[in-house]
Amino acid sequence: MTRQCHPLATVVDACAPLRFAPLPDLRLRSFTRSGDQGDAGQWCRADLLAAKNAFAPVYDGFVAATRPGHRLPAATHFLRAVFREPIFLVAAGLYLTGRAPLLDASHLWFPVRADRTLGTPMLTELKVAVTADDRFAGHPETVTFPGSDDVVRAAAHAMVAAFTPVIDALSAHTRVGKRTLWGWVLDTAHFYMLNPARFLGRDAQAAWALANRLADALLEAGAVTRARPRLFPFCDNHPRGTWAVRGTCCFDYKGDPEHGYCTTCPHKCDNERRNELQEWLRNPALAP
Repeated sequence: MTRQCHPLATVVDACAPLRFAPLPDLRLRSFTRSGDQGDAGQWCRADLLAAKNAFAPVYDGFVAATRPGHRLPAATHFLRAVFREPIFLVAAGLYLTGRAPLLDASHLWFPVRADRTLGTPMLTELKVAVTADDRFAGHPETVTFPGSDDVVRAAAHAMVAAFTPVIDALSAHTRVGKRTLWGWVLDTAHFYMLNPARFLGRDAQAAWALANRLADALLEAGAVTRARPRLFPFCDNHPRGTWAVRGTCCFDYKGDPEHGYCTTCPHKCDNERRNELQEWLRNPALAP
């Protein structure tokens, strides 16, 4: 099967124009997109990471190698290392193509490097959810649903099922609450739809509405959070004049007090946030 006729290729290709597109390695039987993971000394499968009591040495090694400075940012940094790319794949796939990769914990792998940091996550098998009128409906690598709401719900249920073993193990090992951990996942899914919309000059409100539909479905599927992120317009009539505020703090400031609150932090004053974002528009070099 050629790359062009695989439904996942359309998701990867749709991400090509983006400046920020953190995709996972994809090593499927019929489609491959992968980088060099030659420095991986160990591969951990998501569903077995907790079941085989493998979580503690992997997590403790990661914390020792990255030195986040506090247990709360340590937990969110670990989430970023294992879930950033899978979340982006699902969120960008839904937003850019209307197709949703269905994550599966038994085919989601995390490479542990010799220095105990984590490499790019890898997926070795997955189906893609599509609507009945999609040209890939009936393709052997897809699951067909009646409409777009069904595709969103399928994506959310697959994501919750894939992430739950790791989040449960992380919460048990660190005593960081599941609302904080799932809150990070929900926030990230929102940003990974909003960011492509801003970069491509598209309607931020429409992207946010789709992200909210995904968040609703994630909560329906079993995710939990204290607060939802919110859209934050900061410059009228500018194509990139809308950003967002997280519902859940990433706690980076606890590990590095000099860093202060992030621009998207829910603890940050909106006036200060607005001034900072407007300065980014005037001087993009200042943006992270």
